[in-house]
Amino acid sequence: MTRICSLFRGALAGLALTLSVGALAYEQPFVPNPPKAPNEAQVQRQDNQPLNNAPVWKDVRSGDVHITQVKGVDTGVLIQSGGETWRALREGPISLYGGILLIAVPIVLGLFYAWRGPLRVHGQLTGKMILRLTPWDRIIHWSVAITWLILAISGLTILFGKHVLLPVLGYTLFSWLAIAAKNLHNFTGPLFFVSTVVMFFTYLSRNLPEAGDGRWLAKAGGMFSGQHVPAGFFNAGEKILFWLGLTLFGVVVSLSGLVLNFPNFDQGRELMQQAHLFHSISAILFMGLMMGHMYLGTIGVPGAYEAMRHDGLVDEAWAKEHHENWHNDVKAGKASHGAMADTSGGRMPETSRA
Repeated sequence: MTRICSLFRGALAGLALTLSVGALAYEQPFVPNPPKAPNEAQVQRQDNQPLNNAPVWKDVRSGDVHITQVKGVDTGVLIQSGGETWRALREGPISLYGGILLIAVPIVLGLFYAWRGPLRVHGQLTGKMILRLTPWDRIIHWSVAITWLILAISGLTILFGKHVLLPVLGYTLFSWLAIAAKNLHNFTGPLFFVSTVVMFFTYLSRNLPEAGDGRWLAKAGGMFSGQHVPAGFFNAGEKILFWLGLTLFGVVVSLSGLVLNFPNFDQGRELMQQAHLFHSISAILFMGLMMGHMYLGTIGVPGAYEAMRHDGLVDEAWAKEHHENWHNDVKAGKASHGAMADTSGGRMPETSRA
């Protein structure tokens, strides 16, 4: 009996000790789990919301320069968001409105030709020829014209090819054509730039403003009314082509093209995207302007193309019809460009343009 009582008292003592320890543990303050590290929070986000990487992409697309082992312009920028804006402009307004312009200009010129016809000389040609364009004038003109034509065709292929040619030719053939166009464009561009600079200084003195230019513009050279309007060596319309086309558009297209052509000079992606936009817009406007020039230089004004292609000679009646002030200076011996020519054994003039 005594042994049983001893065991009972030991059990009570053990129970009392257990309850005391439990009470002490319950009285300890609650310590929350430590906050998760940022990377752990991102892992937890991926578990709870798969593919939701908004914070990471926000940092990546910020355009900030980060640390990289490859040193150079833009190498620390993982994603340059301006590329999306550039692509949207190239594939959107530039392609759309540029394409409309390049289709509309030939249509307008065709309608004008159907209504007005060629601007011929009134009366008979005299058979007396005037040297209008020297061999150097013609060489530099054709240097610019040929390089410009190569750039225009290859540029149109690059800009509009996948919309117009790819569905017709298929991927394989179009890829070969696009590569050829790109290489032609890249290698011809610097030649056009040099030719343009030389042509600017060659033709500069004959494209300065002079008396009568305002009157020629006011009457549009008589192209609509048929009225005779005197002009100098170049009329006001040709001077606009020189200053707006060759000088402004030519310089913008050339300089922006050099930025695109030589990326090894450490220009960044943003600068090249801006250069491409200026290049494309200027080139499209330049092409629209040059279509008018090519029209007037061929079927629009008979005799102009023959002088530029052959020997630089124009009939005296042609000179008086289209450039009367210059014709009078040549006759008086005061013209710095142009002289009466000896046509014996030379090119025979056209017989009549009445």
